[in-house]
Amino acid sequence: MKTKQAKILGISSCLLGEKVRYDGGHKQHHYITDQLSDYFRFIPVCPEVESGLPIPREAMHLSGDPSTSSLITVKTGHDLTEQMQDWCQRRVKELEQLQLRGFILKKNSPSCGLFRVKVYQEKGPPLTSGQGLFARTLADAFPLLPVEEEGRLSDARLRENFIERVYSYDRLLTFLATKPAKADLIQFHTIHKLLIMAHSPDHYRQLGRLVASTQPLQELLPTYTKLFMAALQLIATPAKQANVLMHCQGYFKKQLAPWEKQELLGLIDRYRIGQLPLIVPITLLNHYVSRFNETYLSEQLYFSPHPDELMLRNHA
Repeated sequence: MKTKQAKILGISSCLLGEKVRYDGGHKQHHYITDQLSDYFRFIPVCPEVESGLPIPREAMHLSGDPSTSSLITVKTGHDLTEQMQDWCQRRVKELEQLQLRGFILKKNSPSCGLFRVKVYQEKGPPLTSGQGLFARTLADAFPLLPVEEEGRLSDARLRENFIERVYSYDRLLTFLATKPAKADLIQFHTIHKLLIMAHSPDHYRQLGRLVASTQPLQELLPTYTKLFMAALQLIATPAKQANVLMHCQGYFKKQLAPWEKQELLGLIDRYRIGQLPLIVPITLLNHYVSRFNETYLSEQLYFSPHPDELMLRNHA
């Protein structure tokens, strides 16, 4: 059942099963509709239909320079670029009012595709470096917004990264809305330290120096916000995760019996080489956090950055 606190995500309408595609069909994504729908409230968007095009309609593709591509109908060669761009500008202004925490886009679409969309040329094969017109406008308007293609959600690591960014972005915006003082920023940063470290030790160091600086808070917050989201966009690889797990293990070096240390180290190593999912060493560490009442670790969002029921850390 969907929670009352469900985060709001934008989504390409066809992924929800709406029959809005050029051929009158849909591209329902069952992981989204059957599982994520319990945790998120979706705002469906179909750039082509909402910009005034009919169902069904002539197929379209991108053409020209990938950085300034045009939207052209395949058979008749009709240029729909201006019509689409005008709608995109109006739509993103409407989306600003909706408190979006993320967006899931349809891959390969000339309007919604985020990565490697085909851009056709007068001669030679199409380039695969394009971006759909709406996807480009959305990314420009909301540079910090977690945005992903539905195809990439099939990759367990990319899926975890996207949803982790959604929840982190929600916490960040909620925090900023409180008009925080410097002490509040220190607290926010402190509870995210291990999560940031798992994604980027370099950003972890940069953010630490930033929070410790004497820079005025009004100047510091925009920089912190950008670095925070940039860190989380980087994938938390098994090697980086194992480094954080070892860091956590150090908090119990005096309490654990030799065999307990060896057991934990063995689980961390087996996770690192792909034999176990992350949830296994995390569960044992959580046990020790509770058993020894380790206050600092108990406050770390690293141990539960998103609902456990999504089982995002259960893949090897």
